Amino acid sequence: MKFHLNKAEGLNLFTAYGDNYVSINHQRYDNPSIMVTPDIVITDWAAPCFADLSAAHCESLLKYEPEIILLGTGKHLHFPHPSITAPIAHARIGLEVMDNQAACRTYNILVSEGRRVMAVLLHIH
Repeated sequence: MKFHLNKAEGLNLFTAYGDNYVSINHQRYDNPSIMVTPDIVITDWAAPCFADLSAAHCESLLKYEPEIILLGTGKHLHFPHPSITAPIAHARIGLEVMDNQAACRTYNILVSEGRRVMAVLLHIH
């Protein structure tokens, strides 16, 4: 699916996604494990898939000071154990868990509203 969004120019936006890829600002990333904020894209994020996700991974996200984190758990929705996401909760940062495609759509909406959002997408399996 391709997106067409005129708001939030100059910021990172998901411009397309599919079963095994996402595009950010029209640059394609195949089978990504990626972290995206309005101004940063990190393509080698430490947790490549849901099974590898740890509390240390979640704690590493705090240095970017997001107000909300969208955790894309691949093609299907998987909820991490609360002990894994505890650093995010203790920092009083919002966390929404969803599949990667929903995370892409929600991220774009929140960026267009001027929110300090972060999308973390895990490999699609």
